[in-house]
Amino acid sequence: MYITCLDLEGVLVPEIWIAFSEASGIPELKRTTRDEPDYEKLMNWRLGILKEHRLGIREIQQVIGKIEPLPGAREFLDELRAHTQVVIISDTFTQFASPLMKKLGWPTLFCNSLEIGHDGMITGFRMRIADSKLSTVRALQSIGYQTIASGDSYNDLDMIKASQAGFLFRSPERIRQENPHIPAFETYEELLEGIRRTMGEEY
Repeated sequence: MYITCLDLEGVLVPEIWIAFSEASGIPELKRTTRDEPDYEKLMNWRLGILKEHRLGIREIQQVIGKIEPLPGAREFLDELRAHTQVVIISDTFTQFASPLMKKLGWPTLFCNSLEIGHDGMITGFRMRIADSKLSTVRALQSIGYQTIASGDSYNDLDMIKASQAGFLFRSPERIRQENPHIPAFETYEELLEGIRRTMGEEY
């Protein structure tokens, strides 16, 4: 019995922080987990920049409200969910994700949460569990699932490597070169075919 675990940003929707960087005019916020493998270090650095510029949850949510799923993402999810269970495992936050989940047809999402002050400033964040992507994949395997995983960034590699089948999707060249043993796809059609081949008659 298979379950497919997908990253969110870069796979199904654009990178939220890159969109906010462009909208706010703060180029430093373009740095993502494609660049920095240590997510907590990256988030603490982001929060420092937000504090410096007095930007809070309201400003970020305004940008997120304008973000659309990547072309073909909703159709890809609909096709995949017709054949297998799908879980999106993301290091994003519930306060960011809701408008995006609506546009994707409300798939199941496991993510984290932000700590927000009365003034709307983001004061911190709470990770759902340590090593959330790898921990979730292992938990699913412990209750009888075989996992298929796909993502684009450094923080996806552990869940990809721990799964029965794993694929990079639209990853930077550097990550592909560092992990030549992981199949790398650029289109949803290729990713669906990789999942079909893995599942065989179960698809």
